[in-house]
Amino acid sequence: MSDTVHDTSSPGGEAAVLRRLSTLDRFLPVWIGVAMLVGLLLGRGVDGLDDAFAAVTVGSVSLPIAIGLLVMMYPVLAKVRYDELGHVSADRRLLGTSILLNWVLGPALMFALAWLMLPDLPEYRTGLIIVGLARCIAMVLIWNDLACGDREAAATLVAVNAVFQILAFAVLGYFYLQVLPGWLGLDQAALDVSMWEIAKSVLIFLGIPLLAGWLTRTVGERARGREWYESTFVPRIGPAALYGLLFTIVLLFALQGDTITSQPLDVARIALPLLAYFLLMWGGAMLLTRALGFDYERATAVSFTAAGNNFELAIAVAIGVFGVASGQALAGVVGPLIEVPVLVGLVYVSLWARRFFTGTEPTGSLTSRA
Repeated sequence: MSDTVHDTSSPGGEAAVLRRLSTLDRFLPVWIGVAMLVGLLLGRGVDGLDDAFAAVTVGSVSLPIAIGLLVMMYPVLAKVRYDELGHVSADRRLLGTSILLNWVLGPALMFALAWLMLPDLPEYRTGLIIVGLARCIAMVLIWNDLACGDREAAATLVAVNAVFQILAFAVLGYFYLQVLPGWLGLDQAALDVSMWEIAKSVLIFLGIPLLAGWLTRTVGERARGREWYESTFVPRIGPAALYGLLFTIVLLFALQGDTITSQPLDVARIALPLLAYFLLMWGGAMLLTRALGFDYERATAVSFTAAGNNFELAIAVAIGVFGVASGQALAGVVGPLIEVPVLVGLVYVSLWARRFFTGTEPTGSLTSRA
């Protein structure tokens, strides 16, 4: 790969990309901060919110949160050019790198960080290990799109993660909570979760929006053509992804607002290994893909896929196995508290780092980019 450095002040640089973002995209960190604050205030100020949200569930997740997640994912998956996925899936180096990062290095790193930073807090430690095992199949598509990564590559890697999640989550949970601690002379924990429960979560939160996105593109292109679909229809549905994201964040923080604000020191202890994990996984993935000669778009897709986690699954498993008031569940909830602002920040770092990669110049935004 060439060492060409792109001029960030030029029309093709990341500064120009940021200027072309919609108001919704450009101030996303502000909107997310407001959503977190609203959620925390809502959780502290409204009694019985937990019971109301738990009255109707979808795959162990409350119906309002499930709706938010589906609304968040649909527009991104409706933008994917499904006829180009074959080229991505044929790239064995891309798939191999992602599998290595997601299913070998990621869980091992979280295990190490949890034990190094939380040796005296077994419940939180177990919760973090569960978070490390739940690889991202949702929000990573948002971060990748904001960073102008390869949308088809991200969709393919998310699909690979979904398959591995169904097949490997329970096995890796047994290994990292019982087998490996036993080998190392550490305390052991148990994780009793069925493959069907994991598959159900994946099918609901990835399968439904994936099918809807594919049908939308297929029917839309056949009826009006690709140019109309990508220049007219996609910009219309684009904002729904961020609205769904903000709605989901409000609900998540509302559900745990009292716990988060009443246990700030515990939240801080949990946050430290999570912060280290996200930074190390994303930074390490970007360096690795750069060294392997990936272009910026695919490096970005691999890096955000490696850094993100499926907090919906992690929270559902923690609640189902250990209870809603458990330390394991709190660790799962703190996951998005740290992941969302950190990965939003890394979107901007990623756009800056684009100068160190060669390849096509990405432009646009989550709400308008086709």
